[in-house]
Amino acid sequence: MSIRLRTAFITLCITSAATFSAAVAYADNGGDAAKGASVYEGTCVFCHGENGKGEIPGTPDFTKSAGVLSQDDAVLIAHIADGFESPNSSMPMPARGGNEDLSEDDIENVLAYLRMKFSK
Repeated sequence: MSIRLRTAFITLCITSAATFSAAVAYADNGGDAAKGASVYEGTCVFCHGENGKGEIPGTPDFTKSAGVLSQDDAVLIAHIADGFESPNSSMPMPARGGNEDLSEDDIENVLAYLRMKFSK
């Protein structure tokens, strides 16, 4: 096996292991990412966008590696549940994204989805 091929193989293995570890970490909050996708599409996508980069000035970019998703689950769950105003935002995010029917499970599920979909 050539050095170039061996290096590519090792890189692939490391990347796969990191991706698997990250996927396991997403489940740690107890959320279901598949159910969270539905919550995101029904409540969050209008402001945060399909690509997670934000549709409204000041909306956080979920795709930044050291961005909002680098915070602890407890902090993010509180922001979703209670609402939050990001610095330089033109408007605050309302509690539960403006959907008072979101349950605690919905919030955990959407956080699992965010981490699975947008964390690097």
